[in-house]
Amino acid sequence: MQHDEAAQMTLYRLFVLNMALQLFDGVATYQGLQIGFKEANPILVQAFSHVGILPTLVLYKAYACGLLVILHRVTPARLGVPIMKGLAAVYCIFSLGPWLGKFASAAAHL
Repeated sequence: MQHDEAAQMTLYRLFVLNMALQLFDGVATYQGLQIGFKEANPILVQAFSHVGILPTLVLYKAYACGLLVILHRVTPARLGVPIMKGLAAVYCIFSLGPWLGKFASAAAHL
């Protein structure tokens, strides 16, 4: 029983981490675009031209967060934990790291 509780707590913490990474990605993307950086995701770039930057980011991040909620609620911890770890790793590699690098570079040139 304690193992299940520990696994559920791990899943919950990974869920919170992934939600925070989504929030970071949305805010970082918006701020990065405002100071002149380009978005690398071609799907977002296309949506920006049709809907606008802020509405696109809000919609895409709401969708991603909604999927995280569903994943957290319906996936058993033994499966959800590795999935949430993988998602967090992907966002750290493709969002957190690159945006922090870009912002550090921009700050160094101030």
